[in-house]
Amino acid sequence: MNDINYMERAIELAEQGKGWTNPNPMVGAVIVKDGRIIGEGYHQRYGQPHAEPNALAACTESPQGAALYVTLEPCCHYGKMPPCTEAILAAGISRVVIGSRDPNPKVDGKGAAVLQEAGIRVEMDFMKAECDALNPVFFHYISWGTPYVVMKYAMTADGKIATQTGDSQWITGGKAREHVHQLRHAYSGIMTGIGTVLADDPLLTCRLKEGNPPTRIICDSRLSIPMDSKVVKTAKQVPTIIAAAVVLKEKENALREAGVQVLHAAGGDGHVDLRQLMNQLGNIGIDSILLEGGETLNASALNAGIVRKCCVYIGAQIFGGMQAKGPIGGYGVGKVSEAVLLREPVVTRFGKDILLEYEMENEGEDGRCSQEL
Repeated sequence: MNDINYMERAIELAEQGKGWTNPNPMVGAVIVKDGRIIGEGYHQRYGQPHAEPNALAACTESPQGAALYVTLEPCCHYGKMPPCTEAILAAGISRVVIGSRDPNPKVDGKGAAVLQEAGIRVEMDFMKAECDALNPVFFHYISWGTPYVVMKYAMTADGKIATQTGDSQWITGGKAREHVHQLRHAYSGIMTGIGTVLADDPLLTCRLKEGNPPTRIICDSRLSIPMDSKVVKTAKQVPTIIAAAVVLKEKENALREAGVQVLHAAGGDGHVDLRQLMNQLGNIGIDSILLEGGETLNASALNAGIVRKCCVYIGAQIFGGMQAKGPIGGYGVGKVSEAVLLREPVVTRFGKDILLEYEMENEGEDGRCSQEL
């Protein structure tokens, strides 16, 4: 085995923390001595030990003089856990190979510097692209303080999200729908609009056997959500937030009694201001959101510039019809040159269905996409 193999193993380990470490990053670590892996670990849960001390604790022999491969720069500050640099120094590690740099201002090169100043040989940016791919959510959240938003929708081969009568179950098959629940497990929140709640009365939960349920976020400008809706009735079991543009004290008191948290984010048009809402959600630790909205909320999210990634499931069906809805509402652009641009497509097959994943092309100085529909 060589350096690449060891870092690939560290990446595999890091991925096991998906959905459990938010808002912390996923990190994996491998300790090698005399060409043998003697210890490995990963960050398993938020608030629990990081990858490096877990790997050290798992060592089958003394790590004195060993090499450490870690997907993210070791931390050097006190948080919920002590600095990983202290554990590395105490263990007598002689070489540290680092994949991603940590943009957290409390780290940002300081972790590597601490190790180098102690005489440890440090190699930065090894397999950086592969390690960076683990943590787009963390990098965005730590840089901007707002959630990384993934807009997800399922559409037919002719671009419809429902028939002209509104029927939409199901556009994709079981394998694709199961993958959606993997996304719900991976992200901190799931957001939809009141229209979806009124039409479908969804639970918006993660149905994986060992999945981590996301916080449910409903954009409900006029606070019209029924008290007998599934999301309200289960709010004491699953964290639930209603974002409103109005203040209705009696209704809000009833919702809070049911376990719902109410946030106010009024825009000048009488609807929820999504940018303001993202700031509030970021402040309470929601680092990522799976947006499962209808055409209106999807268009509003794009116009607000909050979307960072698109997950488009394409079912092997054709609905047709001028009245059948598409995934994005609003006015749309007038010219091709005004289109919202996407990049880095990844294609995955689920039986007859296809998933297209895109990153948004233009991120401004505030971490938002500036294009409008």
